[in-house]
Amino acid sequence: MKFSNVLISLAIGFIFIVSACKKNNNDPAPNNPPTVSSSNINDQATGVPVNKDIAVTFSEPMDASTITTSTFVVKKGSTIIPGTVSYSGTTATFNPSVVLDANATYTATVTTGVKDASGSALASNVVWSFTTGSSSATLAVVNLRTAANYVLLAKTAINNNPTSAITGAIGLSPAATSYITGLSLTNATGYATSSQVTGHIYAADMVSPTSSNLTTAISDMQTAYTDAAGRKTPDYLELGTGNIGGKTLLPGLYKWTTSVSVPTDVTISGSADDVWIFQISGNLSLSAAVHITLTGGAQAKNIFWQVAGTVTTGTTSHIEGVILSKTGITFNTGTTFKGRALAQTAIILDGNTIVQP
Repeated sequence: MKFSNVLISLAIGFIFIVSACKKNNNDPAPNNPPTVSSSNINDQATGVPVNKDIAVTFSEPMDASTITTSTFVVKKGSTIIPGTVSYSGTTATFNPSVVLDANATYTATVTTGVKDASGSALASNVVWSFTTGSSSATLAVVNLRTAANYVLLAKTAINNNPTSAITGAIGLSPAATSYITGLSLTNATGYATSSQVTGHIYAADMVSPTSSNLTTAISDMQTAYTDAAGRKTPDYLELGTGNIGGKTLLPGLYKWTTSVSVPTDVTISGSADDVWIFQISGNLSLSAAVHITLTGGAQAKNIFWQVAGTVTTGTTSHIEGVILSKTGITFNTGTTFKGRALAQTAIILDGNTIVQP
């Protein structure tokens, strides 16, 4: 009896051990630590533009709250470079708040303080170095093609509250002439005129070749919008988290996944050959009396505001550049504008001064 009891006890013990092993084998594997899978600036890269952001892409979604200027650091020697850090998708971007020195070596570090969504940290600091060149990044201009023949171009309506002063041609298609209001048109053959417009006014119901020319221009406007929206690898991502008031904007590609506000004056600084493309997923709004000023030879024709939402300017504000709006453009009372306003819906005017670049 005693021997049998021993055998039974051993058997029960064996079953317990086997069950425990099976349970452990079914336990989920521990989380693997995240990694940095790529960077927009390679280790030991040279000739990096002095206005370039530094971005890293992680192997998985991360905890955005752990990605800060304390865990994503850029230094020149022992000097920490001031800037802001943003995170979107699986990419973190360090945007320096100063222009980097030319022909200088910098070190970027992403520390183990960065964690993934489940709380796992990088296994070790990720460190890489790069050397700047002597110039800023350059972009190709957005080709407007025949849309460049117009200072205002829209699809559904152009409504004006007199009196405005407009220099350049106006085009509307596929909407008809009756959807151009507040300009007191005088009809001619294939175009119209207005005492408020230095240039001709065209609509889709006017005689050929006006209608076909406008169809081409509208198509070119949409192609230009797609080109601007599709530019890759932004130099500045989520700058100011959408508030760019008071900033000086250097040449480059800017991207926001939100709306952009301009509550105070902004300076666009660069040479006559430099290009700016602003990709805005939401709306663009300027506060009253805010001015966007160009310095250093920067030209309005090389500045492109690609806006998926609406564009609204405050009273007596001033803006420059080519506006490519998918939704609509409203210039409030007294706004002055140097550029081209190209809208895939309507343009609303109210006592504005508008000059083509």
